[in-house]
Amino acid sequence: MDSIKDTYFRQNAAGVALVEFFWGLGFPVIMESTFLQIFLKKVGASDFLIGLVPSILILGISVFPLLSSYLTRNRRSKRTIVLGLHVVSSVSTIFFGLFLMTAKSSAMILPVFFVSYSIFSICIGLTFPVWLNFLVKIFSRGKNIKGLSIMMIAQNIAKIISALFILKIVESFAMSIRSAAWIFLCSGLIFLIGSFCFLITREIEDQEEPDPVKTNQNNADGFIRHIWRTIREIIRNRNLLIFLIGDMDNYVTITTIAFYANYATQYFGISPATAAGLFVCLIYTGAIFANVTLGTLDMLSLKQKYVATKILCMVQLGILISMPSLAGFLAASALMGICRGTRSMIYSPSIKAFAQKEDVTAYFAVAPLLTIAFGSGFPALFGRVLDQFSHLGAAIYQVMFGISIVLVFITLCFALLTNFENVKKC
Repeated sequence: MDSIKDTYFRQNAAGVALVEFFWGLGFPVIMESTFLQIFLKKVGASDFLIGLVPSILILGISVFPLLSSYLTRNRRSKRTIVLGLHVVSSVSTIFFGLFLMTAKSSAMILPVFFVSYSIFSICIGLTFPVWLNFLVKIFSRGKNIKGLSIMMIAQNIAKIISALFILKIVESFAMSIRSAAWIFLCSGLIFLIGSFCFLITREIEDQEEPDPVKTNQNNADGFIRHIWRTIREIIRNRNLLIFLIGDMDNYVTITTIAFYANYATQYFGISPATAAGLFVCLIYTGAIFANVTLGTLDMLSLKQKYVATKILCMVQLGILISMPSLAGFLAASALMGICRGTRSMIYSPSIKAFAQKEDVTAYFAVAPLLTIAFGSGFPALFGRVLDQFSHLGAAIYQVMFGISIVLVFITLCFALLTNFENVKKC
């Protein structure tokens, strides 16, 4: 089957690269965004509410994958489902952009934002496991990382283009409601257009026929058994469990991205335009560097890439504490990008390799559930602490970044314990 997949490698790489290019144009607005946090601060959000943004997203991608995993577990073809879920995910962003254009009361902006962002997070959660399984399924084992790196390079180039556009918009119109409305609306429309590029890809259906008994278990008990069986399999898989614990530094990076722009603009004289645009450019430049060197050129082993993300995460947190200047923020941004870019390449191939199954949709769905308490709780806690000790100014940010270093060090220890020796190259 791998030889057949290799026949369609260019077609599939081009298809998913186009999808991610269009979605990359909108990501700096919605996900891993410094623009979003500055916009929310502008319309009166507290640090706790800002911390809820990544918490809501993590809850969405931790809980709702269980449903889509169960409903698609016996589907031999995933492409149509992946396309449809991407389309639905676009709608909430379009809705919020239209709302901002017509909003007559600023008091409604935050409630409507959190409703639309919750819908977006739920849709992304439904999409997440099916999409990841689709990606590792359309590429052969030997070309998996190469295909994903091409996809991520396209996405990150688009993110840089988008970040520069946001920088120009914020410089020209400040952080006005009108300009923000156009940014949200255009992002949603771009998401929608990009979704249909999945039609370019060619999916090789699973060789195994779906189990007819499992197919008929469309009831609550069947759903619970399906999830519980997958949880048991993951817990019994020692290497996979250790890998997932070691991967939790990803949540620390997400939390840092959610807050460091306000840290820079409020206390160190960085302009909102620079934080919303230039910081994001450096994040995605770092991600492209990781995609090219560690993905396309395949430097370092899988474990070395995995361990490197923890070390670089601690370095960037140290820079935020000790070098809170423009140069320091830009350097930290680039390191965040390298960490995120590396993690995006190794996560899904590693899960598939440790699971040793053809269809690992259920694993992608259940894995985030095992780390949901930390993943959704840490950003909210970070924001609550910033609110409670706001009188300390920049110092409370630095304390929280210091605590984050300790947490990342713990994940580094688990990363070193993860055994990749018996895992085939993904």
